[in-house]
Amino acid sequence: MSNYFIHQSSYIDDNVTVGKNTKIWHFCHIHSGASIGFKCSLGQNVNVGNNVKIGNSVKIQNNVSIYEGVELEDYVFCGPSMVFTNDLTPRAKYPKGREAYKKTLVKYGASIGANATIVCGNTIGRWAMVASGAVVTRDVADYALVAGIPAKQIGWVCECGNVLKDINICSECGRSYRIEDKHLVQI
Repeated sequence: MSNYFIHQSSYIDDNVTVGKNTKIWHFCHIHSGASIGFKCSLGQNVNVGNNVKIGNSVKIQNNVSIYEGVELEDYVFCGPSMVFTNDLTPRAKYPKGREAYKKTLVKYGASIGANATIVCGNTIGRWAMVASGAVVTRDVADYALVAGIPAKQIGWVCECGNVLKDINICSECGRSYRIEDKHLVQI
């Protein structure tokens, strides 16, 4: 008896690790070498590429493909139909192979909105929030709120997800922050 749930319509290749209490729903495909932590939720039609590492308590909504070269740390949220890439200049006739994939890191607690695109080779910082439909073409700082095409920082967000109007204290949860060297840090 397994300690996780995998819907019967999903495919799990050999050499895959799935953590305790993880749920993998309808029509998913988890490729060889992938590692999925505990208490994760993968919605319908999620594709996890070869050797992808997904941390603990990650929530991946429907229709997301996580390609080789992408790593999601703990508590990351991926909204419905958001997109990761792993090759900046793809050609069907001239495939480069995994050695040329650009790495993408989504750090602890970050959230990516529905239909956002994360161009490979970038890092999304801790507790950052990418707005729905944004196209990320460069690194996103910890706690930054980014939106638009290309994505630009439009503010800061608290760990709880509240947009900070006063960057010193969150009006929802009371956490305190300060700016250090153009970066928001929790006190």
